[in-house]
Amino acid sequence: MGLTIGVDIGGTKIAAGVVDEEGRILSTHKVPTPPTAEGIVDAIASAVSGASEGHQIEAVGIGAAGYVDDKRATVLFAPNINWRHEPLKDKVEQRVGLPVVVENDANAAAWGEYRFGAGQGHDDVICITLGTGLGGGIIIGNKLRRGRFGVAAEFGHIRVVPDGLLCGCGSQGCWEQYASGRALVRYAKQRANATPENATILLSLGDGTVDGIEGKHISQAARQGDPVSVDSFRELARWAGAGLADLASLFDPSAFIVGGGVSDEGELVLDPIRKSFRRWLIGGEWRPHAQVLAAQLGGKAGLVGAADLARQG
Repeated sequence: MGLTIGVDIGGTKIAAGVVDEEGRILSTHKVPTPPTAEGIVDAIASAVSGASEGHQIEAVGIGAAGYVDDKRATVLFAPNINWRHEPLKDKVEQRVGLPVVVENDANAAAWGEYRFGAGQGHDDVICITLGTGLGGGIIIGNKLRRGRFGVAAEFGHIRVVPDGLLCGCGSQGCWEQYASGRALVRYAKQRANATPENATILLSLGDGTVDGIEGKHISQAARQGDPVSVDSFRELARWAGAGLADLASLFDPSAFIVGGGVSDEGELVLDPIRKSFRRWLIGGEWRPHAQVLAAQLGGKAGLVGAADLARQG
């Protein structure tokens, strides 16, 4: 199969891109994300139409946040869109006149990294995305593993602290409450409130108050050696690395790929994640260690991965 289109549904924009067999994006088209579920279907069709102009397209892959059924056709549940058993494949196919594959967005990003990014050369890869929340994907034996019902790899909602912090999913103690962008901001605010003298750089980047601290401020301050910011990254990394050690016990991959906005800080976060991973890996002194790698495709991973999954059929 030749050219396919990948669609990334974001909170503010929907991006469609024409992708070739080598994972290269040839053209893109973006439209604002509408406020209604039905409007999003129309917007997807519009983005696909805009991106496909001048190209012969074979199929469309859509990355959607939420639970996608085993047939890769229906969004069973989407946390940020009012989709409940939404037949997204059928609706988009009717509008664009092309075969459509629907995939969970984190799965799509994982597949993109495996095929064209940091996962190249590995048969068994576990991906995690440290963004606002925590997502993931499983590739074992060169295949994306989605589980019997299509909703595997919701790593962020593994409970790591019994009766811990309340999560947006309704449970308590989920991993993403301790290893995510939200967690990083919480750590920084707690520490800045307790020892403001150690957060002078951090506080100077916002409005001067603890409440004004944002993720971008923590990154900037950490690069300048702000003690509270550096320590906040280390706390996030401690939880992230411990979680990877648990995943190693389950899947035994050759590599973990860490993506998402938090991972953009590179070794600032990856080095302490590796140290925590080695610290908590059961039998770590005697067993092979998986590599912990930075994602390479950035924000393009989901779009490229969705397009390639459409190509796979």
